[in-house]
Amino acid sequence: MVVGYNTYIDLLEDLIDEEQEVISTGMTKEVDRTQLAVEAAQDGKRVAMISSGDAGVYGMAGLVLEMVAENELDLSVEIIPGITAANAAASTLGAPLMHDYAVISLSDLLTPWEVIIDRLEKAAAGDFVIALYNPKSKQRTEQIKEARNIFLKHKAPDTPVGIVRSAKRGTEEMMITDLENMLNHEINMVTTVIIGNSETFTFADLMITPRGYEL
Repeated sequence: MVVGYNTYIDLLEDLIDEEQEVISTGMTKEVDRTQLAVEAAQDGKRVAMISSGDAGVYGMAGLVLEMVAENELDLSVEIIPGITAANAAASTLGAPLMHDYAVISLSDLLTPWEVIIDRLEKAAAGDFVIALYNPKSKQRTEQIKEARNIFLKHKAPDTPVGIVRSAKRGTEEMMITDLENMLNHEINMVTTVIIGNSETFTFADLMITPRGYEL
């Protein structure tokens, strides 16, 4: 059995056998999907719970394990590593994550916005490279603006910013800009935004963060 969010199931269409049972649901139905998957596994079925990127990074691995632990179930769970959006986007941009970095989601569906603001402030003040997930949706349009304002308090306006949409999904688009102009480019829910640190620079359409090696 294969269980997953509608969009992720569609991405795997060529890999799913016609004889396999597939359960797909929409956004915000994560608990329902997980419950169905766990119940099927308890019935003796082999179940694949699908996440995009890496299942352990804003994915379904945590929820599955929470449910198994909460109910003290005797189930074997194997987590198969994937490539999270920050790493996928970084490989397109060049090498922006060569030094310490933070990954922060701007979605406040599960995390209070006040908590997100605090994390943005501290990551920016610490001169981390910052990868933003879920930066903007049709309903959430102000969060990315507020995040940029926070960054401008701690980072120079010409700090390199990489914008990658649909990383490694076959329709990928990439743009390298800077903190001052980043909002002039399209940013949506399939976009990963990477903001450099004070050492990050650009060269030949690449974004590079030095590790500190002496050349």
